[in-house]
Amino acid sequence: MLVSRILIVDDEQGIRRSLSGLLSDEGFETSGAADGEQALAALREESPNLVLLDIAMPGRDGIAVLEELRRDWPQLPVVMMSGHGTIETAVRATQLGAFDFIEKPLSFEKLLLTIRNALEAQRLADENRALRAQMLHARELIGEAPVMKKLKEQILQAAPTNGWVLISGENGTGKELVAKQLHVHSARNTGRFVEVNCAAIPEELIESELFGHEKGAFTGAIARKQGRFELAHGGTIFLDEIADMSLRTQAKILRILQEHKFERVGGSETIEVDVRVIAATNKDLEQEMRAGNFREDLYYRLNVIPFRIAPLRERRGDIPALVAAFVGEFCAESGARPKRVASPALRLMADYAWPGNVRELRNLMERLVLMTPGLCIEAADLPPEIVGGARPAPAPAASLDHARKEFERSFLAARLAEHGWNISRTAEAIGIARESLSRKLRQFGIRASRD
Repeated sequence: MLVSRILIVDDEQGIRRSLSGLLSDEGFETSGAADGEQALAALREESPNLVLLDIAMPGRDGIAVLEELRRDWPQLPVVMMSGHGTIETAVRATQLGAFDFIEKPLSFEKLLLTIRNALEAQRLADENRALRAQMLHARELIGEAPVMKKLKEQILQAAPTNGWVLISGENGTGKELVAKQLHVHSARNTGRFVEVNCAAIPEELIESELFGHEKGAFTGAIARKQGRFELAHGGTIFLDEIADMSLRTQAKILRILQEHKFERVGGSETIEVDVRVIAATNKDLEQEMRAGNFREDLYYRLNVIPFRIAPLRERRGDIPALVAAFVGEFCAESGARPKRVASPALRLMADYAWPGNVRELRNLMERLVLMTPGLCIEAADLPPEIVGGARPAPAPAASLDHARKEFERSFLAARLAEHGWNISRTAEAIGIARESLSRKLRQFGIRASRD
């Protein structure tokens, strides 16, 4: 069992000796410091689990030492002690992050209870941070293609900085995963990683989601609500599909990036935040700016560190590793016996264009793991679009009409995957009636997947 170490900071040697003896009897290791300077020097040499800190000391007092402790050791629990305590002093210590404030003469029973509560709270906080980091680490970036090696190097180089990042890439390439890796490897990884899908939030609600609202700000606002920026204070906020925000909301985002403050919807209180912003889009923002749909000043503010995520067709050599990882993940998740993928099936998957990128591959492997009865996934188990997509190009003697049909078939399959195999959305995106698209799908033998 690990023994907790406590640093006792008090200018009275008798109190340090007395507390050290009592705490040692309770199974703690102790060390002492007679003033603030000695305490800070001791902290740089050792790593205590808790600090008992007197307020009234010669030189730098306990409040001044606490301020420096919070800057350099923000997670370390501190219990303040004072024989001249006032309500104002106690409030100030609590505001600075002290766990508790105890008046002298000390009640050892109360002190011991406070110490144990502080250590337990710290243990739970450490466990919570570890679980959050574990969840974020759960899906590492897989691949050894040159573009992936370069991407991993860029993440490790950019993560420790506070520079804002703009990630561009097609749907399903893993932009969210890259954002999480940037957070995990940053100095902010003890803070929250807050995700916002700008495309999924209705326009009339996005300001409330981002900035929060006060009670009564609008119909249905029955209580004050913190916004995503407020929740991400000290951590990272990930704005996915940022090109889908209105120009009005873009202006408010720009103000936060410039001033680091905002007001809740319906409120007048100015809230200051310290967040790192990572944005992502599947659109060409330069084209969106020319069309008047995206603010140039916001683009240049966000595009401090640009990242481009390559589509899966540009790193086909990574497909076997991705397939193996997904098969292992879904077999473990479902409790199924380990399965393997036959070489002919792997070759077909490596030849497929994957318009839905890694997301499409992951969804397919989940389906195959769950629905393939045997322990080997064969080429015959693959869907028609992959088998058909892997066929060689038409011979030169093929007719122009045949070439057009092949192109149309590939185009429709790609757009369907891009829009989650939703026929209505795909029809709207490519500008034809839903009935016409359904007829073409039947004509080309394309069956819409529900993955």
